[in-house]
Amino acid sequence: MTPAEPRTDAPSIPTGDERAGAQDPHSSDAHFHRGLVLSQQARHEEALAAFQQAAALAPDWADAQNSVGAELAVLGRSRDAELAFRTALTIQPTLAASWCNLGQLLAEAGRCNEAVDALRQAIAHGAVSAHVYHLLGSVLITLGEHAEAEQQLRRTLELDAHHALAALKLADLLRMSNRVDEAESYASAVVERHPHWAIAHFALGNVAMSKGIGNPGLAVGHVQHAVQLDPDNLSCRVNLAYLQIFASEDGHAVLNECRALTAHFEEPFLRTTIAYPNDPTPSRRLRIGYVSPDFREHCQSLFMTPLLKHHDHAEVEVFGYASVKNPDAVTQQLAALVDVWRDVSSLDDDRLALQILDDQIDILVDLTMHMSNGRPLLFARRPAPVQVAWLAYPGTTGSKAIGYRLTDPWLDPPDDAGADGRYSERSIRLPDTFWCYDPLTTESEPGPLPATQNGYVTFGCLNNPHKLTDRTFALWAQVLHNVPRSRLLLLLPDGSARDIVQKKFEQLGIDGSRLTLVRFQKREDYLRTYQSIDIALDVFPYNGHTTSLDALWMGVPVATIIGTMPASRAGYSLLSNIGLSELAAATDAGFVTCATRLASNLPALAELRAGLRARMEASPLMDGVRFARGMEAAYRQMWTEWCGTQHH
Repeated sequence: MTPAEPRTDAPSIPTGDERAGAQDPHSSDAHFHRGLVLSQQARHEEALAAFQQAAALAPDWADAQNSVGAELAVLGRSRDAELAFRTALTIQPTLAASWCNLGQLLAEAGRCNEAVDALRQAIAHGAVSAHVYHLLGSVLITLGEHAEAEQQLRRTLELDAHHALAALKLADLLRMSNRVDEAESYASAVVERHPHWAIAHFALGNVAMSKGIGNPGLAVGHVQHAVQLDPDNLSCRVNLAYLQIFASEDGHAVLNECRALTAHFEEPFLRTTIAYPNDPTPSRRLRIGYVSPDFREHCQSLFMTPLLKHHDHAEVEVFGYASVKNPDAVTQQLAALVDVWRDVSSLDDDRLALQILDDQIDILVDLTMHMSNGRPLLFARRPAPVQVAWLAYPGTTGSKAIGYRLTDPWLDPPDDAGADGRYSERSIRLPDTFWCYDPLTTESEPGPLPATQNGYVTFGCLNNPHKLTDRTFALWAQVLHNVPRSRLLLLLPDGSARDIVQKKFEQLGIDGSRLTLVRFQKREDYLRTYQSIDIALDVFPYNGHTTSLDALWMGVPVATIIGTMPASRAGYSLLSNIGLSELAAATDAGFVTCATRLASNLPALAELRAGLRARMEASPLMDGVRFARGMEAAYRQMWTEWCGTQHH
């Protein structure tokens, strides 16, 4: 959480002889003045008593009631504080200070819509301060109202140009809307003014990743600095663990960072012994719990939908624990596919752990791991006897509380003796694939091969710019060298990132005119962009996952390299599951040869394109029934192993 800000103080007391009044126990002014002094000295219980005396002596004095509420709020008595603020507003409906305090109280309670209404009232009644606009902007971010939140944060900075929290929140909004240059300017300015502030370096690291200029190590450096400044900041540590996958193919380095994270935060929870009430019968129907903040319009839904649709409910009872801040139509669709759906967005980890224990979940599945808005310390509390990591990305959590990770034979070959040494969890290999995909649309068709009409080959990559690396650029440049007049279509944010990437290609001997740069798009428009691409080129070391599946669905073959970590073997896994493993090269040079060969035979490429969707539909990648049976068999194996540890 960001540092708390002071509440709006009550206005000054009515004029009068304060010194004389202070000696009068019947003077509301005297008690009010005494309350102000005590509050400033952080003697809040005594301040509360003084303000209550003032309010009792002057029951129609709204400022006194407001100050009673402010002290109750500081003391954590939120319900009584709300009553006091509402009493003040009954007396004086135009009292801006009470509207502001009520708005902050409601925001802290997660009652965001009510908080917005209160803060708008505060502004309407004259609360023109950076504090109230920042508060309103912050609540609007929580509600997902990003456009209006941006307006309120800009207003905050007009009133207080050095409001660092507002600047960082604005930088994050700008980053998420791909205005990364402006985001970088705000985050950099805060780092300059507050060089020892960890969250400022963290924000700058996030901007550096979003820029997509081929150097994820730059982002890692910013976040490492944030962790050095504040080792207890969970968000920074989690982000650093995840960033390792973008910057390194050393599985042991990734594991070490994950273990450092979990060792720092998990130990207090791991000391607790938990007696699970679950019946240890190996063959009984199992309760499976899926935990995620992304049960919404998010790429995760492309994989959860086919699994949830095809679970055998005679074998498993499925619970969804949705930490979704802003539910949407996809949230409702997913909720309809499970036996029990719980909106847990308002529950902290302690309360959610108690709910899961009460639900007697047998196997709890972490779908987020170290990605945004995950709950690593929920799993540290071990609310279920078996806990497993899956889907977010094929990697490791480093957690002692998570016993298993799901993978497949292509990501982690069974004959790779060193594979399991790269993970803190035990690997369970699904029979075919880590992913089962449903595009959740039938609108976009692959269309004819673009090269046939264009007269040149268009290579493309629509992966998140986070994944771009200088190694990737160098390999792509070699492909472009080998295929005369070919072009490269690439997704990049507007601004300086485009200039930097074009310059990098020019240094590699590729004229900038051969690059076509596109912006982030809504899903249907993004899928239609594949109609302009002949051959997709993968990214290294963190391969495309959803993006590659989308490309294949749209008839675009993907050329990749077989890496050494699961995230760098994703392309190989996907291609192997559709019988196209020859598009996965063992070396960098082999990748260049593979992409060049694909481009050299347009009739064969057109034929491949025409049949690729049908090939996908007939493969394990889109066989929801087969995938669900494989998942259930994996769960049964885990459960049977746990039952074997229980002494009757």
